[in-house]
Amino acid sequence: MRKISTARGALCWSMVAVSLIFFAAMASQADAAEAFLPRLVNSSTVPPIGDLNPYGVAFVPAGFPSGGKIAAGDVLVSNFNNSANAQGLGTTIIQLRPGGPLAPPGDAATFFTSGLPGLSTALGVLKAGFVIVGNVPTTNGNFDTIGQGALQVIDSHGHWLQTWTDPVLLDGPWDLAIEDCGFSAHVFVSNVRNGTVTRLDVAVESGGLKLLKKTTIAIGYAHVPNTAALILGPTGLAFDGQSDTLYVASTADNAIYAIPAARERTGAVKLGDLVFADSHLRGPLALRFAPDGNLLTANGDAVNMDPLHPSEIVEFTIWGQFVREYNVDPGQGGAFGIDSVLDNDGGFNYAVIDDNTNSLEVTDLPVD
Repeated sequence: MRKISTARGALCWSMVAVSLIFFAAMASQADAAEAFLPRLVNSSTVPPIGDLNPYGVAFVPAGFPSGGKIAAGDVLVSNFNNSANAQGLGTTIIQLRPGGPLAPPGDAATFFTSGLPGLSTALGVLKAGFVIVGNVPTTNGNFDTIGQGALQVIDSHGHWLQTWTDPVLLDGPWDLAIEDCGFSAHVFVSNVRNGTVTRLDVAVESGGLKLLKKTTIAIGYAHVPNTAALILGPTGLAFDGQSDTLYVASTADNAIYAIPAARERTGAVKLGDLVFADSHLRGPLALRFAPDGNLLTANGDAVNMDPLHPSEIVEFTIWGQFVREYNVDPGQGGAFGIDSVLDNDGGFNYAVIDDNTNSLEVTDLPVD
């Protein structure tokens, strides 16, 4: 039998190994392309101190500076309740890296611990490296002790930088939407205690944000106490920069409104134009645009409750046509915060809260 030299044998086996690696990589790519299962992670939002009732959720955007505790693609969640499940007393923002390890209950990574309690759905991230969060506090978890609240600015390391307060223009910051222009931004805030929407014009500086101007741009939304939800009022906001329209989910009114000329408006409109108010709404809370241009809202079930349609996310067009709905929990009141990434690059682009189970689901949905 003819023998192959040691050198030639090593070369042949090296070529075989390279070929196997190449074909394995090709097979892996093919398997990923043809996979039936979606890319999806479900992780706890409960940090070591035990905060419950997650409200706000926000992706860290592309272009966010590196070197901090959070990075582009991470997901942040704000907690409204403390470990005793008392409303308006939660103090933590937790973080999840969708490609990293999941968090079992009580082990979610804490990004920020607030000195102001009751962190609300008002959670957003600027690509310059800053996080904004609102709070609506109580002293005992009940409506009779509900406080004014504020907005806080946090850096990428989880350090507090600034607090903004106003007895009228920031009266219960319940949710927010950001038009991020790089060196400047418009921050739209819904105020649950007085039924208004405020626009904050800010400049981005190296050490934080400079608040230039505050303007009330909408009034007249119903705002009432609620035994289960503490308070109902204007909540979710979604801004369309092309049409300069701000969409508002008014929970107690059980309707979605549109505020025209939101970026430039110098005075307040009453409610705005009615966009969507059919039977699929059951106390809409968070509001976001989907990558297809439709709007998504989370039904909190505090209004028009239907046990056959609990905890739903509802999709509809900006012209008010219902598209689709699905439930995130079999019980009432589980749906709350949602967020999406509009300029998807193949990564995780949809996040939804289930505050019945104190969990976060992050998904990579196909985008045409």
